[in-house]
Order: sequence, then structure tokens, then C-alpha cells
Amino acid sequence: MSDNPNDEADVPHSAAARLFDIRLLIGGLFTLYGVMLIIAGFFVSDSARRKASGININLWLGIGMLVLGLLFLLWQRLNPLRIEPHDEVEVRREP
Repeated sequence: MSDNPNDEADVPHSAAARLFDIRLLIGGLFTLYGVMLIIAGFFVSDSARRKASGININLWLGIGMLVLGLLFLLWQRLNPLRIEPHDEVEVRREP
């Protein structure tokens, strides 16, 4: 057994755990919500726009979220997770 108790906690136990990338989830959600807000921004009423000092807040936040989501997806595409093969841990047995 290894001297370091954290060795086993650092090793992923399944292919799904090794392939999971949070950037894909964050980028996908921000992109989806950004598109939804942009669409909602096209159908805003004049009274809602007056409440926001004449700014179409849904449209601007949607554009910002879309850009952020696409940046996360681009980052995930350009710098994917690398799965490094790990050597089998040798088990030392005491006589």
C-alpha cells in the first residue's frame, strides 16, 4: 500500500470521471441562457425598457452571457483535458 493516503483519492476510478470537464457544462449553460435572453430582449415592452433607464437589459446581458459561454467552449476546445496514463501502483507487502 502507498505511504500517502491521498494517492487513491487523486486517481479517477471511471472513464466518466476522467473525461468530465466542467468548462463544457458552464459554457453550454451560459450559451443557452445567453441565447434565451437575447430572444427575450427582442420582445421587451416599452414600459420595461423605461424601468431600466432606456436600456434593453435582457439584450445586453444575453450578449454578455453568450460571449462568456462561447469563450468557455473555445477554451475547452483549444485546451482539452489530457488523460495521462498512470503507472500501476505497486503494493508492498511486509514479510
